[in-house]
Amino acid sequence: MRMEKTGNMSKMRLAIVGAGPAGIYAADLLLKAERDFEVEIDLFEQLPAPYGLVRYGVSPDHPRIKGIINALRDVLDSGTIRYFGNVHYGRDISLDDLKRHYHAVIFSTGAIRDADLDIPGIDAAGSYGAADFVSWFDGHPDVPRTWPLEASSVGVVGNGNVALDISRMLIKHADDLLPTEIPENVYAGLKENPIEELHLFGRRGPKYVKFTPLELRELGEVRDVDMVLEERDFDVDDAYADETLAKNKQVLVMSRVMNKWLEEQREREASGDRASRRLHMHFWSKPVEVVVEDGRVAGLKIERTAPDGNGGVIDTGVFEVVPMQSLYRAVGYFGSPLDEIPFDDAKGVIPNAQGRVLDLEGEQIPGVYATGWIKRGPVGLIGHTKSDAMETLECLMEDRDSWWTPEVADAEAIPDLLHSRDVPYTTIEGWHRLDAHELSLGAAEGRTRIKVVPRDEMTRVSRAE
Repeated sequence: MRMEKTGNMSKMRLAIVGAGPAGIYAADLLLKAERDFEVEIDLFEQLPAPYGLVRYGVSPDHPRIKGIINALRDVLDSGTIRYFGNVHYGRDISLDDLKRHYHAVIFSTGAIRDADLDIPGIDAAGSYGAADFVSWFDGHPDVPRTWPLEASSVGVVGNGNVALDISRMLIKHADDLLPTEIPENVYAGLKENPIEELHLFGRRGPKYVKFTPLELRELGEVRDVDMVLEERDFDVDDAYADETLAKNKQVLVMSRVMNKWLEEQREREASGDRASRRLHMHFWSKPVEVVVEDGRVAGLKIERTAPDGNGGVIDTGVFEVVPMQSLYRAVGYFGSPLDEIPFDDAKGVIPNAQGRVLDLEGEQIPGVYATGWIKRGPVGLIGHTKSDAMETLECLMEDRDSWWTPEVADAEAIPDLLHSRDVPYTTIEGWHRLDAHELSLGAAEGRTRIKVVPRDEMTRVSRAE
């Protein structure tokens, strides 16, 4: 991507709101692009620590995925980007502030809310969203420190990686998580978890799952947990899947994994062996109602589905109820609206055209852009945010004649502004302090890291107060 000089402009100042992978990738791509002028980039993040969903949306027992942090850290440590953590857009800093100090802004605030599952009883006590649970076990500072783990039988609705993540965290023995960076309060909560049975539901067949092979294999490797599948789910006549999906290498791998589990299950049934916990996978199972007793979850009513011949499903009119005491929905994430920025309530994104933010009439708003999940919705893996950011940056540079003209371009103006508003912001140096502190806490316990959870403690350590 080549960026040409505009008039006499020798320096561009860009604000990026959101310091997860999408925001950091956008900054990195812009800095590495061939251009004829300087670029100054300031990253604003409402949490004291950077990295967004890589730190607060990936299970602690996934160190390989968390290795992405090393690449993101290299970008932040390059010395060419300033990081302002613990700064809440819409409260600590406004759109008018950004217009006054920058040429443009890119919003990369992600999607951290749960999408709705619109069935009767879904709001009963004991019914939860996956995103909230993930935030708890990942030590997000803005959620309660405790989680009600009281059910011996639990249901999870969804056939994506998030559904597998929360299923694995629910069914896994807490002691097996000690080598990870799991926070102390989360370990204590999971240690008391009385779960014996977990039921995972998908409305389509086993060849349509949205898992990745790695995630699926990891699920079967959890200690002292039996994988339980229903033979009938694999006996369904589905010509579309056989012809279309059978060529997909990932589908082939996952089919082999599940067939292996079926064989092991037959052997267990013949021998009478049984683990202390069991994870049941239910396919062709469409949730239609949460069974509620005394205001609490008591079961999930599902309707058996069948293939429609085109990759979808049809209803069969056959209903079943699976007893349980709690239910988690993992049916997708959803974005959150931002002050003074248009928002599509139906899609959970900022309305945009290739990253150019649009007003309610569909007209482009000069100087305002979006990237990542808040731009395109919560689809794709972390790596997809690079191409997404490239598209937004190309539009940004094409629009340079309509950028804002900052009134105050002094780099020290932003720290002065935050100081004047008593905002206890954190910096890259502060993140290094917090990172070292968490590593030292882990070392003292023979672990890699123990994550600090309370926001005030994160801030205090970061600011060396």
